[in-house]
Amino acid sequence: MSKLLSAIGILKQTFDEYAGTDGDKTTLSKKEIAAMLKKELPGAGGDKKEEVDEFFKMLDEDGDGVVNFNEYIIFVATLALLLTGGKV
Repeated sequence: MSKLLSAIGILKQTFDEYAGTDGDKTTLSKKEIAAMLKKELPGAGGDKKEEVDEFFKMLDEDGDGVVNFNEYIIFVATLALLLTGGKV
């Protein structure tokens, strides 16, 4: 398998690992986002309610109270740009 296909698989697998732990398997709740931040991005504020609230609001672009896979992928792409010095 190519590196790109492997990376896509890891992104989907990570989303699926956290989505649905408290209900809908197609979205991430605020609680699931906090768990993901704590484990996958240590130091990103997953343990501070205010930071999770702010981060969640930023991710939930359509304001429906959950983060779907498209919103998650936009976050990952933005994070990749920030970490590699690209413009957002």
